[in-house]
Amino acid sequence: MKEYSELPLREKNIVLIGFMGVGKTTIGQLVAKKLYRDFIDVDQEIEHQHHMSIPAIFEQMGEDYFRKVERELIVDLCANKRLKVISLGGGAYLQEEVRNACLSHCIVFFLDLSWDCWKERLPLIVNNRPVLKNKTLEEIERLFLQRREAYSIHNSRVLTNDLDPETAANQIVESIKWTWEVYESNDNDVSLDYRHNE
Repeated sequence: MKEYSELPLREKNIVLIGFMGVGKTTIGQLVAKKLYRDFIDVDQEIEHQHHMSIPAIFEQMGEDYFRKVERELIVDLCANKRLKVISLGGGAYLQEEVRNACLSHCIVFFLDLSWDCWKERLPLIVNNRPVLKNKTLEEIERLFLQRREAYSIHNSRVLTNDLDPETAANQIVESIKWTWEVYESNDNDVSLDYRHNE
């Protein structure tokens, strides 16, 4: 289990993980605004670098290529940037190297949503999510549960079932500020390896 780097807690990036369509981008933008930080959406960054959409990258270059680019970008952001709020694509955190980089250098928030709540959003997102293409509802549920297991390794969890994006963002900001205060009031003598495995 890797230890956190020596970067001061207040300067660590905040990483949002969770299944596709849970609101990582919307909530992440709000958190970044409230904390006066830059927001980085990894999928949007990859699209910008390649001048093409994620579905087009999947179709033309394959998922393996996309995962490689995704992994390299996230590891670089985690290791070499600070004071950012970073939203990860739904599948990124399944990669061990990505998880290790996030947990070693950043504070990881899992935006959790129940299957029943999430499937209500499916019609809005299914057409632009390559990994959902041609899958039955049962197959999507298996993917949802499989990924949820990987997401269970995090620093803090926010259940978003009954939360609007503003409220979810406020919860994250309050949690972050509380952690900062506890850390500093203990003269930095506090373990930061507070990841959960639920």
